[in-house]
Amino acid sequence: MTTSPPPSSPSPALSMPRWELVGMVAALMALNALAIDVFIPALTEIGEALAVEEANRRQFVISAYVMGFGAAQLFYGTISDRFGRRPVLMFGLAVYVAASALAAYAPNFESLLAIRFIQGVGTAATRVIAVSVVRDTFGGARMASVMSLVMMVFMAVPLIAPNVGQVIILFGNWQSVFWVTGILGAVMAVWSYLRLPETLHPEYRLPLTFSRVSAAFRVVVTTRASFGYSLATALTFAVLFAFINQAEQLFTQTFGMGEMFTLAFSAIALFMALSSFMNSRLVERLGMRRLSHLALSLFLALIMTGLVLAFTLGDSFPVWLFGILMAMLFACFGFTGTNFNALAMDPLGHVAGTASSVLGFMQTFVGGVLGALIGYLYDGTVVPLFIGYLLLALGAVACVAVAEGGRLFGPDDDLSIVPAAVQDAD
Repeated sequence: MTTSPPPSSPSPALSMPRWELVGMVAALMALNALAIDVFIPALTEIGEALAVEEANRRQFVISAYVMGFGAAQLFYGTISDRFGRRPVLMFGLAVYVAASALAAYAPNFESLLAIRFIQGVGTAATRVIAVSVVRDTFGGARMASVMSLVMMVFMAVPLIAPNVGQVIILFGNWQSVFWVTGILGAVMAVWSYLRLPETLHPEYRLPLTFSRVSAAFRVVVTTRASFGYSLATALTFAVLFAFINQAEQLFTQTFGMGEMFTLAFSAIALFMALSSFMNSRLVERLGMRRLSHLALSLFLALIMTGLVLAFTLGDSFPVWLFGILMAMLFACFGFTGTNFNALAMDPLGHVAGTASSVLGFMQTFVGGVLGALIGYLYDGTVVPLFIGYLLLALGAVACVAVAEGGRLFGPDDDLSIVPAAVQDAD
């Protein structure tokens, strides 16, 4: 019978200092965020260099990466549950570095999108392994606390990434951005190879039999709390992806900020990082459910306010008011994204790799597709953005309600139950 390791059980990951483990996991997650946000200032130059006439199509540089990143997670989690975390991470980082170099020589826009997809496929390993390493090592509220610290760094990346991209373009070109991401990927590969131990307990390695793999997938999608919270995370992440896709056009065209838009983007991202830090300090005291459910309620209220203002003010919507709304909206991510992920993963420690990949696929791929769709509807105003946000927020509330059986703001009960489907699988 396979059981989930208790949170207090020894883990190979604890053989390295906790601060270094958290720092490494955070850096792996940040590598993915950097590969998205650092390219925002480069979209216009890429479009001009590769003859992309329709401005909204330039957003596909972001979307193609997110699609590859989301889809590949299904593969990595299952493989890492069999062969361990380290070899899968090394493979993914190698693909990421190679794709970064190839993208710098893309002859046309279609080739660039294909390479960006492959780049996302490579870095998907960093997300799956990062979450799996944390789940291998910690459990319950402690896992949420550690993930909050990780997400604090992850969410701090947008503070600097667009500005870094702007500086790179000022002194180089759009190809230079790919070289920088490739070098950073190589640095992470060396650090991980030298310092990251194997965190998967030998007794929790799963054979690659069809019955075992299908049983693990079935556990993920039939565990109500995990499935519901994963979908809720996908819908809230779609809000973020929609904003990232539209950010350059919103700030430069709708609000006329020019190259200074990266500072506004960074200011909004600051609140995401601060709220994630606050969550890490509060979650063990107040609980994942209470914090995340309160943040989701505020999330919905802010979106409804923004939509009313968008219709009321029209073209007179001031940039300062939009910035305040976005800052408050994305501050909610520090309390929803991290806790929703922890609540989804907590019952699934016995299939952590597969669970991380399936949940990551649902969250990133589904969130990326919906975010890209809303982003592509940009019409020069903020109205399509807030309409899309409202639909996503209502869907997220419904998913959380289903996950909790209709009861919100409840205590953090222990959900770490080993489903019979995996126990009995061959």
